[in-house]
This record gives sequence, C-alpha cells and structure tokens, in this order.
Amino acid sequence: MKSQEIAQLSTYFKKTFGNDALEVRARPRKTDSAEVYLADEFLGVLYRDDEDGDLSYSFSMAILDVDLD
Repeated sequence: MKSQEIAQLSTYFKKTFGNDALEVRARPRKTDSAEVYLADEFLGVLYRDDEDGDLSYSFSMAILDVDLD
C-alpha cells in the first residue's frame, strides 16, 4: 500500500473507533497489506483487495484464548 492510502486508512480507523492511538503501518516486503496497531500493540493485518476494479479492505485480527481472561 502507498503511504497516502495508509494515512487515509489510519484516519478512518481513528475516526470510526474514536481512538487516536490506532495506527495503520506499512508492512516490510508486502505491498498488498498493512498492519494495525493500538499504540505499540499489534492488533491485526489489513488486506487490500482490488479484484475486478472494485477496491476494498479486509481486517483480520486473531484473538488468543489467553487474552480473554
């Protein structure tokens, strides 16, 4: 993802979830996805999908059972 796209997605996450600590960051050696952080804590991966000319994004977040306590 390009830096302008990452900035737009970061703004979207902050506005949607009402939290300025959310940040979208570029992934090393990957151009089709970015990482989402809450401050310094990794939350998940944001994938870019532009099949058939329709651009969309998919957010994937794993939740470990030990984190539910």
